[in-house]
Amino acid sequence: MLSLFLTAFVTFFVVIDPPAMAPMFATMTQNMSDAWRRHMAWKALAIAAGIILAFAFGGAWLLAQLHVTLDAFRLAGGLLLFLIGVDMLFEKRAERREERAEKVAAEHAAHPEREDDISVFPLAIPLITGPGAIASIMLLFNEHQDALSRTVVLAGVAANFALCLAAFLLAGQISKLLGATVANVLTRIFGILLCALAAQFVVDGIIGAFSLRAS
Repeated sequence: MLSLFLTAFVTFFVVIDPPAMAPMFATMTQNMSDAWRRHMAWKALAIAAGIILAFAFGGAWLLAQLHVTLDAFRLAGGLLLFLIGVDMLFEKRAERREERAEKVAAEHAAHPEREDDISVFPLAIPLITGPGAIASIMLLFNEHQDALSRTVVLAGVAANFALCLAAFLLAGQISKLLGATVANVLTRIFGILLCALAAQFVVDGIIGAFSLRAS
């Protein structure tokens, strides 16, 4: 169970990237009050948790309605996660996130009297629960059907959500502590790990698809 927890934790740590949330949250909320920042942090995580749980327990039903096999989803999910990993290696993902954060900050600066609600977009979607997180929870739940294993997977997700909350509440301090160099190194290391995990999903999907055809 420890290995499963580590797999779930690392997968979601790479996909969500909690350390990178700190500078983005600081940028988006730089002109907001402390109380509103805390409200946005808690609300965004609550919405993200609801989305993750919905796809965790309803994802298989959705695939069945669309007549998509689990092996096809493994292939598609693996390819999607691989592309995210490549983006992390070449800093494309970070650039898009920073641009989105700066856009939100600029809009708030233009209307400083208004406390914008950024909890749903862009915090909950797509920064916390983007396509990669949704694909990951569906893949892991499809791989592990028993209640104990699924609880362990959700524990890995919850640990990452806790890190996101810490990143939101301590955004300023974390940004100064990490610095640009450390953040870049971590991004590339986890990008490689995500590519490896994604490749495994693709391999499992191919093996499963061909096994079904052979039978």
